[in-house]
Amino acid sequence: MPAEAGQPTPLILVVGVSGSGKTTVAGLLADRLGWPHRDADEFHSPADRAKMAAGHPLTDADRAPWLAAIGAWMDQETAAHRPAVVTCSALKRSYRDRLLHGRPGVRLLYLHGTRELIRARLEARHGHFFPAALLDSQFADLQEPQPDEHPVVVEIDQPPRAVVAAALSLLGLADPAAPSGPSAPSKEAPVSEQTPRSAGPTGEQWELRRGGQRAVVVELGGALRHYEADGVPLLDGFSADEPVTSGRGQLLVPWPNRVGGGRYRFDGADLQLPLSEPERHNAIHGLLRWVPWRLLARSDEGVRVGSTLHPQPGYPFLLEVSAEYRLTDDGLEVLVSAVNAGTARAPYGVGQHPYLTVGTDLVDTALLTVPAGHRLTTDDEGLPTGEEPVEGTQYDFRTARPIGAMALDTAFTGLERDGAGRAVVRLAHPSGQRGTDLWLGEGTGYVQVYTGDTLGQPERRRRGVAVEAMSCPADAFRTGTGLTVLEPGAGHVLRWGLRPWVTVGGAAIR
Repeated sequence: MPAEAGQPTPLILVVGVSGSGKTTVAGLLADRLGWPHRDADEFHSPADRAKMAAGHPLTDADRAPWLAAIGAWMDQETAAHRPAVVTCSALKRSYRDRLLHGRPGVRLLYLHGTRELIRARLEARHGHFFPAALLDSQFADLQEPQPDEHPVVVEIDQPPRAVVAAALSLLGLADPAAPSGPSAPSKEAPVSEQTPRSAGPTGEQWELRRGGQRAVVVELGGALRHYEADGVPLLDGFSADEPVTSGRGQLLVPWPNRVGGGRYRFDGADLQLPLSEPERHNAIHGLLRWVPWRLLARSDEGVRVGSTLHPQPGYPFLLEVSAEYRLTDDGLEVLVSAVNAGTARAPYGVGQHPYLTVGTDLVDTALLTVPAGHRLTTDDEGLPTGEEPVEGTQYDFRTARPIGAMALDTAFTGLERDGAGRAVVRLAHPSGQRGTDLWLGEGTGYVQVYTGDTLGQPERRRRGVAVEAMSCPADAFRTGTGLTVLEPGAGHVLRWGLRPWVTVGGAAIR
């Protein structure tokens, strides 16, 4: 695939200590992209190979001609306008600077793993000239890529194909010809490693930046804590030293909203979920909100986190779940994927629970647009009882109008979509001059809109509008409405995003 005219020829430089999987990952990347690739080991001289095989680490002087040879090959591919993939341990900053300097098309992919994991891999590797005994020298030399190098960092405690999928997505190189849904899980079981935790109530904080945009994702529940554009907050979120309340930014897996009484029947078995909403005798918002999610990959502009939902009372199924957040020129994009890693069929639903704000003290004066033809009626427990058209009712927000004093905790469906298959819910400032669009893409059949009138913290009521992308409505485990049934190895994808806008000269720009 030739480089586009006027653009630097893209090259991916895969770096990391020996045993981190560079050769495997680079080969898979090259196969997926259809690009040529070379492994740094091919550029070592026979003398260097013999030295390492004897257990002696290379010096900087030894590595200088090796780095020069790698750089020469990169220049050869660039001159021919051939995108390419190349591996190199590039342990020191000075090594990476030599390979990156004067080559604007090179992107840095760093494969990160613990010393213990990499040692185990090296000890299991036979017939390679690099012995496990040299690992300590590698870590002694290692200077991890810094933010000013703009690396994409992928954790290697996951199957190689998952590493490649994360890398491609965060590099912005996802293959458009590939299936949109998640692939079946590898037979290699992911190895969970403990991520160092911060002292805050929501654990690690992963910050994303692009231009004037900034977003923060947290370890607890993989939740979206904050999103702003040009210094203006677009979410009624929470600070790093606050706990999550009212579902703010949380991922709702394996069901959104409520399951009445927590009881449902699936494939001939009667199942009982914990009643996480005891005041209404319901199970609410899934099982992964209050568990730590592990970091899978990160870059300046994106992060991918994951969690394993193990079989448990009320949900005896095994799921591998990931959530990717990525800033683009158009805003924040979110992709939530799940794969049934077990041997039995599994019921599944998903949603996410951000609260939008346009900076007003209350949401009453904000202008709301919901492109939906129907809304779900509910009983006193918040469970659906039917569906009715919005036309001619107070729930018709197909044309922008102020929310006023209306209390909304309403699911909408019959979504009107644009040519890209997206339905767009808009919250605008009373002036109509700025606002945020929340778009609903693949996997979203419903949207819940909640003005927060019943929040347990009175001071937070009606400060923001929760706009929840959902694959199914409340009580889907009991009614089957919109429910996804995942066969073993099958997956599901939910895509949604946020797009800030302002009006200039009567036209909305982003």
